[in-house]
Amino acid sequence: MPPRAQAQWWSRAPADFEECADKAEKAATREEKASQLVECNAKFAGRRKPGGGYTYFDFMQNRSFDIVGPNPTPEEQKKIDEQYTHFLDQERQNRIAAEAKLRAKAEQQLLQPASLRTEKVPLPVVMPRPRPKGVGCAQHSFSCDWPRLSESLKDLKKLFGAQANKQKRG
Repeated sequence: MPPRAQAQWWSRAPADFEECADKAEKAATREEKASQLVECNAKFAGRRKPGGGYTYFDFMQNRSFDIVGPNPTPEEQKKIDEQYTHFLDQERQNRIAAEAKLRAKAEQQLLQPASLRTEKVPLPVVMPRPRPKGVGCAQHSFSCDWPRLSESLKDLKKLFGAQANKQKRG
């Protein structure tokens, strides 16, 4: 007797990724669900668009293509491949142009005399020397009065800080 063939004519296979994913969501375990979603991704390249039709996202070009069904037809796949070839040509031309620009800039810097180069050289930072107290200060000038004022403020902070600590303890 021949082996039994399962008749699957009564169970309808999913028509697109969205139906397949809905079916996978009903799986009993998380592992089954993940496995079924992987199968859905393998079966259907396109995704349903809200207004009807499908879209195919080509991650290599980082762009989408409108397609008729859940998978690209051979003609659509040929068009996508042609667009990818064009995309690669553009990328290659852009890279060549950028490299040529860098080479030209490097050559220009080599040919330019050192005195004409416009490279910015950082200047050394010079720390101001503290002025001895009372020497060379004009009366009531900010630069001379500020250190005294600053010390007075520190003393006030200490005074109020000590009083606040005593109040917190008491």
